[in-house]
Amino acid sequence: MSRHDLVGLGEVMLRLAARPPQRLDQATSLDVQIGGTEANVAAACARLGLRTAVISVLPSDHAWGDRTVRELTGHGVDCRGVLRPAGQRMGLYFIEYGVAPRPVRILYDRRDSAFSRLQPEDVDWSLVRQARLAHLTGVTAALGANLRAVVRRAIDEASAAQVPVSFDVNYRSRLWSPKEARDFLTEILPRVRYLFIGADDAATVFDLAGEPERVLEGMRALAPAATIALTLGEAGSAVLLRPTRIEDVFAAARHGEVLPQKSTFFTPKCPTGPVFRTFEETP
Repeated sequence: MSRHDLVGLGEVMLRLAARPPQRLDQATSLDVQIGGTEANVAAACARLGLRTAVISVLPSDHAWGDRTVRELTGHGVDCRGVLRPAGQRMGLYFIEYGVAPRPVRILYDRRDSAFSRLQPEDVDWSLVRQARLAHLTGVTAALGANLRAVVRRAIDEASAAQVPVSFDVNYRSRLWSPKEARDFLTEILPRVRYLFIGADDAATVFDLAGEPERVLEGMRALAPAATIALTLGEAGSAVLLRPTRIEDVFAAARHGEVLPQKSTFFTPKCPTGPVFRTFEETP
């Protein structure tokens, strides 16, 4: 079996959405979708032609668990790393789309889900060791001490096999406090190769605000080996490349990036060039 270009680890949940402009307390029916940040990345990359897999936990003998596996497989995601224990539940969340000036509203119901019980020893880590990139997020780490242990183990396994780690902070205030997030992220970020963080999350978790250059330099102190993408909402994003030769910068540009000379700051939609260059050059 060919190695996977990307392996994501995280919870996949049912997404139940009120149809706009209805609010949740007005809805008489809900649209059903499958949601999960890591699985979304794996599915999107699979649709771009990459070989991807997801590690997660879904209940067995469960219609929605079966549907989740079918949908991910239909997108081209390898689900062999999805555990299917009996007698457990699937996490879900309800979403109410905002109509200005009302914001989007999300209600979670994920306590005691099958994924929330995952332990490091439950996982087939060969999927991570044999990948070309491991993708993790702060959402998983926020779900409890056992999931933080899973994230640490994933990074350990990836590092031992020289597999680069991609990490999306994706801070969720309903899951953990800024201090809890900061303490854990400060521990792991020095080991991350690709880091994604929103400007709001940088301000909330790390007290880094202001011009993108200032925020990125602050994040560089926390993740010195990473290419760091700072998302800026409607303003796009700014990226700080990890320490590199100028020849590598121009090579990345030829693979999809646009950036000014004599600067490691640029504003693409996402850091596609360096990531895909890694896929192209790694045997």
